[in-house]
Parts: sequence; structure tokens; C-alpha cells
Amino acid sequence: MVMISCGIPGEIKVFLNHIYEYKKGVRNLVLCTLNACYEPMAIERLESQGIHYITQEAGSQSVNIYFGRPECLAAIRLIITKPLNLLSPEEDFILGALLGYDLRMQCERYCRRKEVS
Repeated sequence: MVMISCGIPGEIKVFLNHIYEYKKGVRNLVLCTLNACYEPMAIERLESQGIHYITQEAGSQSVNIYFGRPECLAAIRLIITKPLNLLSPEEDFILGALLGYDLRMQCERYCRRKEVS
């Protein structure tokens, strides 16, 4: 069987899958990091589907796009006030929990980060 690539970059495929999962109710909040060149396309897609979002610069060539339920984004606006690598262990833990990351792994990560700080 011959596979034909449709030319869609991998990170866009992941972004579109996140939208699919959000719309199916699998996720209430999504964080997707994209090359900044894809930001206009991503925002256009979110807006055309009526999905609430927040953008955050993530370096000179990347952007973080949070999207999901308005109440989740309201919490993100209060917590994410600086680059992700500067979050306190508590802020990092809350973000991971909001994003639905494995709670056991988030607890381990939190404890490791607290030991270092």
C-alpha cells in the first residue's frame, strides 16, 4: 500500500487533533505550542469554530495557544503571567492538573521541583 502525504505539517496535525478532542469533550483545556508562522492559521481555525483561546509568546519563533472552556481560560489568565519555565512549582502543578495530565506524575514532578527550590 502506498501512503500519500497531504503535506500538512505534523504540528498542525496535532493541533487539529486537539481541536477534535476538545469538541468531543475529551479535554476541557488544551495547550498547543506551534511555530509562530502557524499562529494566524490556528487562530483563524479557532475563531471560525467559536473556540475561546489565549496566546502566549514561547520564544522568538514559537507560540503557546491555550484553548478550551471559558472558565478554564479564566484560570489560565490568572496563573500564567510569565513564561512557563518561570512558573513556581505550585503554578506548574495547577497548570498540569488543568490540562488533564496524569495526576500521579504531576505530584512526582511537583515534589521534585520543591526539593530543588
